[in-house]
Amino acid sequence: MRTVLLTGGAGFTGQYLRKALEARGYSVASLQVEGPNPCDLTDRAATESAVRDARPDAVIHLAAVSFVGHDNPEEFYRVNVLGTLNLLQALAGLDRPPQRVLLASSGNVYGTPDIEVLDESVCPAPVNHYANSKLAMEHMVRANWFSRMPIVITRPFNYTGPGQAKQFLIPKIVQHFRDRAAFIELGNLDVFRDFSDVDDVVAAYMALLESDVRAEIVNICSGQGIALLDVVRIMNELAGCEIEVRVNPEFVRQNEVPRLVGSNAKLHRLVKLPPSRPFAETLKRMYEAPDES
Repeated sequence: MRTVLLTGGAGFTGQYLRKALEARGYSVASLQVEGPNPCDLTDRAATESAVRDARPDAVIHLAAVSFVGHDNPEEFYRVNVLGTLNLLQALAGLDRPPQRVLLASSGNVYGTPDIEVLDESVCPAPVNHYANSKLAMEHMVRANWFSRMPIVITRPFNYTGPGQAKQFLIPKIVQHFRDRAAFIELGNLDVFRDFSDVDDVVAAYMALLESDVRAEIVNICSGQGIALLDVVRIMNELAGCEIEVRVNPEFVRQNEVPRLVGSNAKLHRLVKLPPSRPFAETLKRMYEAPDES
């Protein structure tokens, strides 16, 4: 596999993944909405043309509307479901089909089951449009495409790192400490999340890309939960200052998932991975990273 078609390559994860692919000697063909050769996945003809031009040996599909608080519900389904369908139909039309297709879903599909650690056997029960659209994509792929292509669906849980947009929770917290703010306004405080470093997520994608795994759904996560207020406490220690935490009712989600912690046992059965980075180290490198604003 020499040429990898990467959708969403200009996004947070995509930029890290592109560097990892190029470092491993792959040629990366990007398919993204913006850039020198833009392609909208919701445009079937444009997607078919871009895929024909790329003639990829493998595909990693990251492109999605991924911010849970996005204010246009219709776009979740148009991009995350129909965009994926357009991509798969375009790939099916190639004379030489790809040897591996990785499709990014989300750990958010599990919703709020009363289970401490979520493995892939848990029945998904999404509670927002983002997660619903990802689960709809999964059902579409399993029913119609698992038998036709060497596909792996990944369910990444929360992850972060330097360069993630400040609209997301962890970069927002880190930036407030960088700014030495007196207080920070957050929403639901009594939540636990499974946070990974973006480099660990990229390592999982690379391992799955170079494996023989197919027709599987796989969690990508640390397997460890951390409370939101513990994130603030770690940042207090890193920055050597304390920030007052205030609850802003406008930020409180009525359908908030209180606990989202995944099992990575299946992932580690399927592929070999390097040791993961402790989350405190991730926060440290985000805090010390050059400001890109």
